[in-house]
Amino acid sequence: MPISFEFASSISEVREYKNELKSTNPFEFLDYFYALEQSKSACKETGWTPKHIYSKEKNNINGFIPIYIKDNSYGEFVFDQQWAYALQRANRNYFPKLITATPFTPCITNKLFSDSHSLKNKLIDMTLDMMEQENIETWHILFPDEESKKIFKEKNFIKRSGYRFVWHNKGYADFDDFLSKFTSRQRKNINNERRSLSKEKIEFFYKDYDDIKNSDWDLFYRFYCVTYHERMQNPYLTRNFFDLVHAKKKNLRPVLFFAKKNNEIIAASLCFESEKTLYGRHWGSTSHIKNLHFETCYYQGIEYCIQKGIEIFDPGIQGEYKIRRGFEPIECNSFHFIKSDDFREAIKNFCNQEAIEIKNYIESCKKYTPFKKTDRIIK
Repeated sequence: MPISFEFASSISEVREYKNELKSTNPFEFLDYFYALEQSKSACKETGWTPKHIYSKEKNNINGFIPIYIKDNSYGEFVFDQQWAYALQRANRNYFPKLITATPFTPCITNKLFSDSHSLKNKLIDMTLDMMEQENIETWHILFPDEESKKIFKEKNFIKRSGYRFVWHNKGYADFDDFLSKFTSRQRKNINNERRSLSKEKIEFFYKDYDDIKNSDWDLFYRFYCVTYHERMQNPYLTRNFFDLVHAKKKNLRPVLFFAKKNNEIIAASLCFESEKTLYGRHWGSTSHIKNLHFETCYYQGIEYCIQKGIEIFDPGIQGEYKIRRGFEPIECNSFHFIKSDDFREAIKNFCNQEAIEIKNYIESCKKYTPFKKTDRIIK
């Protein structure tokens, strides 16, 4: 039976079939996309219209690219507003555009699901044909993994550079062993931050995917909403999203970290766990206590990684304050297909110049690392 190619208007259409798709982290599972779409967190009304492409043979899916049609740049974390403005000034349309990403999730993941290199290429080609038919100007691949990067580069997508801060487990025995690699001044700063919370009699504990209950999500969602409401924003994720994550928690592997004072939970952070990486995603608090954010979102995650033998802690993008807390900058990328020759050349030049600036920025971060010279990932 020949291989057929289809575009899906929801992830539910893809999930109807058996599949051979391999996932190495929680954000690659169809279950995670399903939670986003079914909960109306990522849907047409929020600017994420599904247009996934998949291939199937004998009712078995053997290729898949997650794709959304977007009419805004909300929840992407790769900022292209300048590009949109430039095209608008030329009386041309930047939107709608195509996005290949996990909505609201700036984590490095596979973007081309198939065991076949030729099938991956065919899925890309079919999507480019669709762009031509529907008069869509651009396609943006956000936070691809190394294997995906190679193929998009082969297909002449424009590479854009960015950065993020990650923590590397160098075989630490415990948190004190981790801090022993710091300069004395920076080690003292971190100990003072943690000691300030001990004086407040704040305690911390976590629940992993084996222990999380539905009631824990009620508590977390209250904190999560506070973070957005304080910025006068609506939360990206609906309450139902977390119910759907809970239903598939064995695959998606959420971990909740809680802060407690006087027997009352006052803050929480949410991470997801893969075999090698802990991903920090969301947090919130009903108490404005100095250093509570750093402990709940970073130090508790580091301790968890040391305890579980997890190699990398990726707490999310941006945040230079992470440097002196032991997170080190690495380059990350996005890839962009621009249909029109003139606009493509302008974006290519922009990205080439930006790449130089990103490289210089990462280099400059070396001056602020808390690690002794002998213990740095970046020498």
